[in-house]
Amino acid sequence: MEEFETYLASIPNAEHSKQLRIVLEWVLHTFSNLKPRFAWGQPMFTDHGTFILGFSTAQKHFAIAPEGEGIRQFSEKVIAAGYEHSVKFIRIKWEQPVNYALLEEIIRFNMADKADCTTFWRK
Repeated sequence: MEEFETYLASIPNAEHSKQLRIVLEWVLHTFSNLKPRFAWGQPMFTDHGTFILGFSTAQKHFAIAPEGEGIRQFSEKVIAAGYEHSVKFIRIKWEQPVNYALLEEIIRFNMADKADCTTFWRK
C-alpha cells in the first residue's frame, strides 16, 4: 500500500479515503500476485507488466477502470449491481456498497484475458 499512501492522503474526505483504502487492500489480499503501481495519477494493479485494473476518485464516486473490454464483458452485471459505467469506467457512488464478487469476477477476467498480453494496454 505504500505506493498509494500519498494518493489516499490527497482525498479531501477522510471517509472516502478510508473506503477506497479498504477496496485497495481487498484487491491486494485477494490477488496477492498483482503488483500495485501508481501511474497516470491513479492507483492501479498490473500482472506480468500488463494493466489489470485502475482506480480514481471524484466528489460523488470512485471509479474502477478495467479497460473497455472489461466494461463490455460485464456491462449488464454492472448495471444490475446499481452502478453506472461509461466505456472506460465503472462509477460506484460513495454511499453504495462495493460488490466484491463482481469486482473479483472482473479482475479474474482481465487476468485470464490478458495472460498472454505483452503490452501494458490491450491492442
